[in-house]
Amino acid sequence: MDFSRCFAKKSVLDIQREVGTAKLKRTLGPMNLISLGIGCIIGTGIFVLSGHAAALHAGPAVVLSFVLAGIACAFAALCYAELASVLPISGSAYTYAYATLGESMAWVMGWLLLLEYGVASATVAVGWSGYVVSFLHTVGLDIPLQWANPYGGTFKRPDGTEGTGIFNLPAFLGVAGVSALLVAGIQESARVNNVIVCIKLAVIVTFIVVGAYHIDAANWHPFIPENTGNFGDFGMSGVLSGASMIFFAYIGFEAVSTAAQEAKNPQRDMPFGILGALIVCTLLYILVSGVLTGIVPYTSLNVPDPIAVGVDAIGMPWLSFVVKIGAIMGLTSVMLVLIYGQTRIFFAMSRDGLLPPVFSTIHPKLKTPHIGTTLLGLLIALIAGLVPLKQLGDLVNMGTLVAFMIICFTVLYLRRKEPKLTRPFLCPAVPLVPILGIVSCFALILGLPRETYIYIGVWLVVGMLLYVSYGMQHSKIGINLQKAPKSVQAAVKKARKPVKKARKK
Repeated sequence: MDFSRCFAKKSVLDIQREVGTAKLKRTLGPMNLISLGIGCIIGTGIFVLSGHAAALHAGPAVVLSFVLAGIACAFAALCYAELASVLPISGSAYTYAYATLGESMAWVMGWLLLLEYGVASATVAVGWSGYVVSFLHTVGLDIPLQWANPYGGTFKRPDGTEGTGIFNLPAFLGVAGVSALLVAGIQESARVNNVIVCIKLAVIVTFIVVGAYHIDAANWHPFIPENTGNFGDFGMSGVLSGASMIFFAYIGFEAVSTAAQEAKNPQRDMPFGILGALIVCTLLYILVSGVLTGIVPYTSLNVPDPIAVGVDAIGMPWLSFVVKIGAIMGLTSVMLVLIYGQTRIFFAMSRDGLLPPVFSTIHPKLKTPHIGTTLLGLLIALIAGLVPLKQLGDLVNMGTLVAFMIICFTVLYLRRKEPKLTRPFLCPAVPLVPILGIVSCFALILGLPRETYIYIGVWLVVGMLLYVSYGMQHSKIGINLQKAPKSVQAAVKKARKPVKKARKK
């Protein structure tokens, strides 16, 4: 087996040619792209993790945690914006790595993105299920709890007795419905997402405005609770650990880059969509976390629905009802965009031969990767229905942070190796911004639990085994190299001759 093929690269020119041969339908404008980003970003982070980070790590200083995570994402977003304008094609970070670091690293990137999109969407589906079950209960409809919890998961009935879950049916149906919508067409999906985004933005703004009148400043003291003696338990280390936890809240801004082949004017609109979505969501996160910790003591926010706790403290039942609707809508759009991003990344990997061709088969009328979307939707739905995913949030964060570091390095690499490339959008202050992106992402990795390092190691080993057993054997670049081994060897020998003569002298 020739492992030198692992380092084969796709040239930037070849990738740019693929843009013109794409069969996907270009229907997304700049506002659609911003909406796509907001649809993915605002969800689990603001409705769930904001409370956990405040109660367990940062206290009222969770506001600073959102700022730190937002800064790290801003550095990465600027790098993403430049790469998306140079390589406006489906595949996102996977394609960028293929052009710079070679095939094996591109596979690693694609495998990490499976954490960011596929596993994350299943995690979000479980949270969505909880809000749906709670909402249905308020209107008099009760789903048997054994059918709203994963297999083997324990739960408590209203009478205090414990039960065991069979299957999380609402989570399964939620993913299945979103996948069906994506099969129907990206334009239809974008319209639904736009409506959902408008609803949840209205809910969040309402919470901020109403909650601002019920803030008790005493709840903000001390702003940074004193460290307990353990790293991450409050103090400045707690702010860092809080930032590492709520980093999950920002996952999604780069999902805009997966829509490059369905954007009307990707060179102009991709940077606009990526940066616009990140700016809007960062501001909302800071305001929501500040209002929430001002309404109730941070110690009471370690619950699945912290925003609802804040609303209940205000004493407005109608607002509690509205918030639950907003949470369901918000998490629906997150599932929609995450699954969409995963299907487009697998589309690109399949087109390159690293995954089976079914993932890049396009429906002749709908112009969507219908088979791949159906298969991925079914897999994610089963995971959401069967597996309790409470501990996978940190694993998703680790994978995403590593991917962001690779993206920042890619910008540095292309600026050095391809300085004459046409760049519709330029990342400012290179090499400073990419380096700061790498450093800040690494700092957030240090704030994650140590067992996460073991999990990510196992994940990468499994991924490389799949690459060696399938991807390396079916890679289109690898097959092309194998067809002409003599010419390649002759070129290598010719390039080495001057070096040998120089050594003899």
